[in-house]
Formats: sequence, structure tokens, C-alpha cells
Amino acid sequence: MTQKYLLSIYQPDGEVPPPEVLDPIMENLGKLNEEMQTSGAWVFAVGLHPPSTATVLRAKDDDVLMTDGPFVEGKEHIGGFTVIQAADLDEALEWGRRLATVLSPLSIEVRPIAF
Repeated sequence: MTQKYLLSIYQPDGEVPPPEVLDPIMENLGKLNEEMQTSGAWVFAVGLHPPSTATVLRAKDDDVLMTDGPFVEGKEHIGGFTVIQAADLDEALEWGRRLATVLSPLSIEVRPIAF
């Protein structure tokens, strides 16, 4: 039985890299996503808008408080994520390693999904 894993992509806040930097990265990411799909590991992947577009909701007593901006102030935030299925953590870590290589110098966090 396979387990699903979340591969979170952490990126620094700031401007999007120029096309001459970003385009080759996105091309290689597309190839890796196709390989994940072909292998049966890929479940889905998404990119996220900047953290400044987030709204945080927090229940307090009988009210729900809303705050603009990210949940945590920081210099890095999740910029996107991929959900995969893998036989075990070692296989998930291999996909995470390959994703980190394609998106270098960004960090990838691999975490099992509990359900």
C-alpha cells in the first residue's frame, strides 16, 4: 500500500526571478512532473500566490478574527507544493531530492500525509 507525502517548496519572499532564470527552472520542473505522472507517483501540484495575499482566520470565543498577510512573518514561505504517493519514506525522499535539485537553491520539506 502506498502512502501520500507532501513535498513543500520553500522560497524567499521578494521578486520573481527574471525569465532567463525562471524559464529553464520551470521547464525542468515540468519534465520532473511528467516523470512523476508517468511513474504513478504524482497526485497533484500547485504554485501559490505571494504570502501577502493570504488571510488568516482564527476562532476566538464566538467570533472568527481575520488578519491580512501570512500566518507567520518570515523571510521564506511555502511557494507551492506537490502531493505524491510512494511505497515508503525512502521513495518519497528520492522524489524530494530530485525536486530540490530542479529548484535549487530552494528547500523542499517532505512530510507524510495523515489520513
